[in-house]
Order: sequence, then structure tokens, then C-alpha cells
Amino acid sequence: MNRLSITKSADCKSTSSKELPVVPRELLVSFALLTSCFALWGLAHNMTDVLVAQFRKVFILTDIQSSMVQMAFYGAYFCLALPAAIYIKKFSYKSGVLLGLGLFAFGALLFYPASQSMQYSHFLAALFILAGGLSILETSANPYVIAMGPEETATQRLNLAQSFNPFGSIIGVLIGKFYILSQLNPATEAQRALMPVEQLRAIQSQELMAVMGPYIMTAVVIMGVWLSIALRKMPKAVAASEAYSYLASFRRLFKRKVFIRGVLGQFLYMGAQVGCWSWTIRYVMKNVGGTEAEASTYYLYSILLFSGGRFVCTSLMRYIKPAKLLGGLAIVAAMMAIVVMLSDGYAGIYALVVISGCMSLMFPTIYGISVSGLGNDTQLGGSCLIMAILGGAVLTALMGWISDRSGIGWAFVVPLVGFIYLTWFGLKGSKKKEISMMK
Repeated sequence: MNRLSITKSADCKSTSSKELPVVPRELLVSFALLTSCFALWGLAHNMTDVLVAQFRKVFILTDIQSSMVQMAFYGAYFCLALPAAIYIKKFSYKSGVLLGLGLFAFGALLFYPASQSMQYSHFLAALFILAGGLSILETSANPYVIAMGPEETATQRLNLAQSFNPFGSIIGVLIGKFYILSQLNPATEAQRALMPVEQLRAIQSQELMAVMGPYIMTAVVIMGVWLSIALRKMPKAVAASEAYSYLASFRRLFKRKVFIRGVLGQFLYMGAQVGCWSWTIRYVMKNVGGTEAEASTYYLYSILLFSGGRFVCTSLMRYIKPAKLLGGLAIVAAMMAIVVMLSDGYAGIYALVVISGCMSLMFPTIYGISVSGLGNDTQLGGSCLIMAILGGAVLTALMGWISDRSGIGWAFVVPLVGFIYLTWFGLKGSKKKEISMMK
């Protein structure tokens, strides 16, 4: 077999895709444990989005400086995704999941010494280590889910697993709103600049302790999940390859046009997603005023719509091809991005919330389309798609740069470009892949 799957391909050939199980019954417990990891990294991602607004006020930063939060976080994905693929190839998906969870917990625990030192750079270092663990975790978990069943339902299965990601995201936003942002002192940037050093540091210490607490509790939960997976006999989906050439694998991957298009699409999508969520609070405060905690309500609405959209889209994939659904929702997202750019009131805020609903299926669908049929190159191809998460760092920083110079509204031209590309990718750019899959 040239595909790393736990199920037998012969079973798939005799059954239509609508009748095939999304997750085989015997793998339900293992699948459930793995999907808990999806929820955990959703929690981490959206708590990090809140930190952009938190650190901007605590450390008195510009938009481009506060975007370093995402540079540290998503930069780690780029640095560790390829080493993670090599590690998985040598050992197994389960080993990769456990290593990723371990680093995730260690990075979260480092928020304690960072809160004591009160140095922005120390928080960035903790985020880099935490996100490095997430990079390994996602590089392991996404293809692991794809391998847990028939190839015909792989994209739907990944969408189902990713549907649990927003549950963690919702918890992350709630923690950010009620336990982190709510602890921000109401003193403005100008007022802080006039404060005595001792008074300012006392305020900053209280605000940073509010950041530290949730991350320590998250580390405790992660260690519980680590132990559950370590003790569970998980399915073995990766066989060691004695004569595997990474150079030859890269050459094969670069010959697959749809895969390359998918990597670019993932880069642009992650920039759009992280950028939209990172700057939601800033955009709301600029348009209608209020505090960071009040503005985060619309961020919560975005995540709720994103969560519901995941389940709806997973169901729709029984009847609509994933690529077409991707292209259609990308068109809507592009139109909403234009409204966000041109509006200076509630219309732009509501359009920004709607964008999250459109984005709900994008990551797993781009991933599933791109790795389909890669066979023994699945791990390396998957790591390239995880490396493309770097878009969340680069394009979010670009949005911060545009915001500092032209205003936060115009920064949303960056997601607009991404959605235009994804419209083409969904409706045109992935067609050759679909044809080859049917042969």
C-alpha cells in the first residue's frame, strides 16, 4: 500500500463514500482522545490572540510591536514542523503527539517565571516553546486523523476532528475576556506614561499575574491528557521506512501542483484567520469604543460562529464537494472583508464576525485536499502545511504595520487577498487533484 491508513483499502472500494464510516467503530476511543488535542490547541491559539491586546496595553506597545506575540507563536510552527515530520517518520504518530503535548505543557509552565521577571521577551520565549509543542502536536495529529479510516472520508473526518477545536477556542476566549482582559487597569497609555515607576510596575505585575494563572491551569490539563494517551494502546499508523529519502520526497512533492497551491493557500488562510482574530478587539475599540474586555465580546461571537460553522460544513460535505464549499465560502469572506475595510461602524464589526463563520472549514479542507494521495510522503507533506502556519506570524505583523500607518480598517486588505486566492483554489486550483483522485 502506498497510503498510511489503518483501514484496508479493499473495504473502501466496495462501498460508496456516503456509506463509509467517518470513523471506524473500533477506533472511536482513540479518535476521541486525539480530538481532545484539537480542543487544547484551540484553547492555546485563542488565548494567544487575547495576549496581543493584553501586552499592547501592559507594556505600552505599538501594533507592530504587539504583533510579535504572533511572530513568536507561529514562527515556532515554521521552525519545528519539519523536525517533527522526521521524528514521526522515525518513531510514530503517537510519539509525536506525546512529545508535542510535553513541550506544550512546559511552555505554559514558563509563564510563571515570565510573570515574575515582567519582561516582554520572556513571555515571547515561553510562547515560542509552547507553540513549538503545538507544531509537533499538529504535525502528528492531523495526518493521524486522516489515517484513521477510509481515504474517501478523510477530509470529512479531519473536519469532524477540527470541529472540536473551536470548543477549546471558546474556552480560550472566555478565559481571555473574564480572567485576563478584565484585570487590565483602566489607566490609558498617556496616564501610564506619567506614573511613577513603582506604581506602574505594581499595576503591570497584577495584570501579568492574570495572564500567568490560566496558563498554569492549562498545563495541568495537558499533563492529564498526556497521561491518558500514553497509557492507551493507540493504533499504529506509521511503519518505519528503512530506505526513505527526504530529498526524493521533496522532489515528488514539488511536482504536485495542487499540493504546492495548497501550501500557499494555507499560508494565506492562516494569515487571514490569525490576523482577523488578533485585530478584532482593536478594530471594535476603534469603531465603537469601549474597553478591551467589552470589545472581546465580538471576538467571542466570532468564535461561536466559527464553531457552529465547523459542524454545519462537516455535514454539508456529504452532499457538496469540499473544494467547492471552500471556494463558495471564500467568496463570501472576501465580500465581508471589503465591508470591514470600508465601514467605520457596526456594519464592519458584524462583517468581521461573519468572516469567522466562513473560515470554519478552511484549514482542514485545504489540508485534506493537499495531502490526499501523497502516500509515504504524507508526513513530510503534512509538515509543509503546518510550516505554512507561519502565515499567521508574517501576515499578522504586516497587518500591524499597515494599521500603524493607515488605520486598522485598511489592514484587512491582507485577509482580502487571501480569500480571493482561496476562491480560486477551491473552484479551480484543486480540480486536477480531484480528477487524479478519481482515476
